[in-house]
Amino acid sequence: MTKAELVSAIAKQAGITKKQADAALKAAVSAVSAALKKGERVAIPGFGIFTVRQRAARKGRNPRTGKVIEIPARKVVVFRPAKDLRESIK
Repeated sequence: MTKAELVSAIAKQAGITKKQADAALKAAVSAVSAALKKGERVAIPGFGIFTVRQRAARKGRNPRTGKVIEIPARKVVVFRPAKDLRESIK
C-alpha cells in the first residue's frame, strides 16, 4: 500500500477529504517520530508498540574484500505487533 492509497482509505473510512486525511497522517507520523526521538515508547492499542533500542558496536566483514570492519553502535526503531494485529493476518 502506498501513501496515496493509505490517504484514500483513511479519507473514505473517516468520511473526510483526502487533504484532511493527508494532514492527519502527516501529523500522526510526526508525533510518533518526535516521541521516538525522545526515546519514548509509542503504543497504539490493537496495532502495536514502537520502541527505540540501542544496538551495540560490533565487528563485521566486508563481503567484497573480506576485511574486518568496525560497525558503530546506533539506535534502531523496533516494532512489536499487537496480538489483535498478529491474529488478523493469519
